[in-house]
Amino acid sequence: MLNGYPILIVEDDELVAASLADAVVAQQGRAIGPVATVAEGLELLTTEHIAAAIVDANLLDRNVTPLALALLDAQIPFVVYTGTGLPGELAELRLDLPVILKPESPRKVLATLLDRATADRGPAG
Repeated sequence: MLNGYPILIVEDDELVAASLADAVVAQQGRAIGPVATVAEGLELLTTEHIAAAIVDANLLDRNVTPLALALLDAQIPFVVYTGTGLPGELAELRLDLPVILKPESPRKVLATLLDRATADRGPAG
């Protein structure tokens, strides 16, 4: 259960984005977005409280690197849900980022995100 936690969703495929948002709400979280660009994701980081995020690697305006780095700087746990893997710049940094390859169930994506959030913040979250 997500206990009302706000989860940012940045995904440019409308059907995938909607299924992720539905899964967040079904687990009693609050879906922030979904949005389809890095620019929109960065804007939401400044205007909303975000507890965790699910991001696609390749978005409408560019790859996710600037948003991923901003999430890391803000110490917000996230997973990359992608059909292609990490963009080169992120892969070269050799970060310990959870990458989930599409297609995978939204339930599995959320389970991985919760595992990441628990590992990053500890059980008291």
